[in-house]
Amino acid sequence: MSHPLLVDAAWLHEHLADPGIRVLDATTFLTQPEGDGYYDVESGRQAYEKAHIPGAAFADLLHDLADPDAATTFTALDSAAFAAKIGALGVGPDTHVVIYDQGPNVWATRLWWNLRYEGFDSVSVLNGGLPAWTAAGHETRTGTESYPAAEFVASRRPELLATQSDVLAAIDAPDTILVNSLDPDTFSGKRVTYARPGHIPSSVNIPFINLADANGFKSPEEVRPLFDSANTLDPTKKVITYCGSGIAATGLAFHLALLGRPNVAIYDGSLTEWSANPTLPLQTT
Repeated sequence: MSHPLLVDAAWLHEHLADPGIRVLDATTFLTQPEGDGYYDVESGRQAYEKAHIPGAAFADLLHDLADPDAATTFTALDSAAFAAKIGALGVGPDTHVVIYDQGPNVWATRLWWNLRYEGFDSVSVLNGGLPAWTAAGHETRTGTESYPAAEFVASRRPELLATQSDVLAAIDAPDTILVNSLDPDTFSGKRVTYARPGHIPSSVNIPFINLADANGFKSPEEVRPLFDSANTLDPTKKVITYCGSGIAATGLAFHLALLGRPNVAIYDGSLTEWSANPTLPLQTT
């Protein structure tokens, strides 16, 4: 049974008691000190415990669902480790996962991508997250909730991940489009957020902030011109998205899926990894 990629608060409220539904709160907080510099990252567990959608379990992207030994913060776990972690949250073959966060939806799309990367498609994102849920007048709960553990069987899709070598090769590949999802100042190098300023050569810039408004994600019809102008809807082109740590990049991949391009690759290390290697090219404009 297919499920919608994007659902609203009314849909989730109607289906919240369905036996196969697994609602996961993927809230994570990203803050940047005044001026330039790296972002600070904080788990959203405390925020989840203060208020969450009834029945929702907390999916900790920072501490549980990322490789603790990797050089970058949110690097995907290996398949077996991810399967164990996500299965413990109640996700199995007969479940439909609905993911939300308490912020800009990109934490929800990150977990959406994690699940798709491991071959799981029965997953939706709640548009607007918890703010949309509460704005609709629905109740929240405090504390911690959980689902019965399930057996998650991973079936990895390697085409959904781009490595550093893949990206380096893509710079001069006419059949591949590199898309940077960061703000224009970081893309151009005016703002120094990572070890070195700028963007990967040949990249186009589709800022994630242009894909959402105060109510959540804009409609596919509203954002289609942004993707059309970058030629990313051409089915003959491979698309690789990147950002700082592979989070906002999944927001672009999600929108492309809504527009009919589900197999976009994410450069997981993104600029955190790329800019730390002085031998790799960066371009400022």
